[in-house]
Amino acid sequence: MLLLVLTALGVVTFVTWQLLVRAVDARMDEALRFEVQEFAELTEPGVNPRTGEPFTSVEEVIREAIAYNIARPNEKFLGYVDGQYRTQSRQEPGAQEVLAQDTAFAERVATVTEPVEGRYQHAEAGEVRYLAIPVGLDGDPARGVIVAAYMGDAERDAANDAARLMLIVGSVTMLGAAAAAWILAGRILRPLRDVADTTRMISDTDLSLRVPSRGKDDELDRLVATINGMLDRVEAGVSAQRRFIDDAGHELRTPITIVRGHLEVLDPADPQDVASTVTLVNDELGRMNRMVSDLLLLAQSEQPSFLHPEVVDVEALTQEAFSKISRLAQRDFQLETVARTTAVLDPQRITQALVALADNAARFTEEGGWIGVGSQLSGGSLRFWISDSGPGVSDDERARIFERFARGGPRRSDGAGLGLSIVRAIAVAHGGDVWLDSVPGRGATFTVVIPAVMEGQWRGY
Repeated sequence: MLLLVLTALGVVTFVTWQLLVRAVDARMDEALRFEVQEFAELTEPGVNPRTGEPFTSVEEVIREAIAYNIARPNEKFLGYVDGQYRTQSRQEPGAQEVLAQDTAFAERVATVTEPVEGRYQHAEAGEVRYLAIPVGLDGDPARGVIVAAYMGDAERDAANDAARLMLIVGSVTMLGAAAAAWILAGRILRPLRDVADTTRMISDTDLSLRVPSRGKDDELDRLVATINGMLDRVEAGVSAQRRFIDDAGHELRTPITIVRGHLEVLDPADPQDVASTVTLVNDELGRMNRMVSDLLLLAQSEQPSFLHPEVVDVEALTQEAFSKISRLAQRDFQLETVARTTAVLDPQRITQALVALADNAARFTEEGGWIGVGSQLSGGSLRFWISDSGPGVSDDERARIFERFARGGPRRSDGAGLGLSIVRAIAVAHGGDVWLDSVPGRGATFTVVIPAVMEGQWRGY
C-alpha cells in the first residue's frame, strides 16, 4: 500500500510539474508576442518619445526601444545593427549577459529580415526562448534587429522548486505515514499473531488455551470469537472421546474379568458347569452390549446431529409416552396433567428421557406403587416429569446421581448407571436441564425442563 501511494505521489508530482512548466512556457510565449506589439507601437510613428524629434538612425530606434521597455525577471532585450551587437537591457544583469557575447546566437538572430520566433540552447544559460524583430528606418540604409529573449530554464525554476517541494513534503509525509502505518498495522495484526501463537501452543494433550479477546466488536474480535468457538468444539469432541474411552475401559473391565475367570475354571466334561457358564457369559455380554450402546448415545449427545427437532403437539406426545410407560411394570401409573400447546423439540429424545425416568422409578418402587407422569407449560419453559412413591433420594446421593455409572438407593440396580446421565444429556441438548425434588422416604420427582420454543420462534433450532 505504501509503495502504491508513493507511486501515486510520484505521478501527481510529475503531472503537476509538467502543468506548471507548460503554464510558464505559455506565459513566456505570450510575453514575447506582447513585446512585438510594444515595439511596433513605439517605432511606427517614427518619433523619439523621449525627445519628441524624429528618429535619425536605426541604432537610435533600437536603443530607445530597449530603454523604453522594462525587462521582466529572466527576460532580456538585445539590439543588433548590421549583424553587430550594439546594446542590451540593463535591468537584470547576470547570466543573461552571456547572450551578448555569444557569436552563435548573434549569427542566428542578428540578420533576420522578418520576425522569427525560436529556441536556442546556451551552454551556460540553458534554454533561451526568443523573438527577433527586424528594424528599419527611411533614410538610413542600416538594418537592425531587436531581440526579446527569455531565459527558459531560469524562468522554470519556480515550477521546478514547487515540484521539488511537493516531492520533499510528500516523501516526509510518506515516511511519517509509513511509521504510523507500521505501528497501526502491528496493533491491528497483534490478534492474528495471538491466534498463531495460541494455536501453535495447543497440543493433543492440552486444548484449554484460547486466543485472548481485545473486547472490541470488530472484525478481528469476531474472528477471535469464531476461532475460540471452534477450539471449544474441538475440545468438547476430544473430551467426549476421552470420556467414552475411559468409561468404556472402566466399566467393561469387570464383565470381561468375570467372563475370563469363569472360562478359565470351566470343566468341559461337566454339562451342568458348561450350561451355567454359557448362561453367565450371555448375561455379561448382554450387559456389555447395553453399556456400549448407552456410552455411544452419550457420546452422540454432544454432536449437533443428536437432535432432530420438529413442531410437536405436547399433549399428544405426553399421552403417547404415558401409553408406553404404563406397560413397563405392574405399577399404578397415572397421567397427572398435560400441556395443551405445540413446541419445537425432538419427540423421540423426550420420549426416551421419560421412559428412562419411568424405568428408573419402577426399579425403586414396590409392586403396585404409584408413578405419575405429566407435562406443563410454565414461565416460558416446558416441563416433563416422572413422580414416584419410592424411597426417594438421600442428600448424599443427590450430588452424584446424574454422574455416569452412579448407582444408588436402597435397591442397587443391575444397570450400568447411565440412565440418568442420558436423561440429562437429552435435556442439555435441548438447552435445558433435569431437576430433582425428593424427600427421603416420601418419593422423588424428576423433571426435564427445556425452553418452550414455539413454531413462530423456530429458526433452525
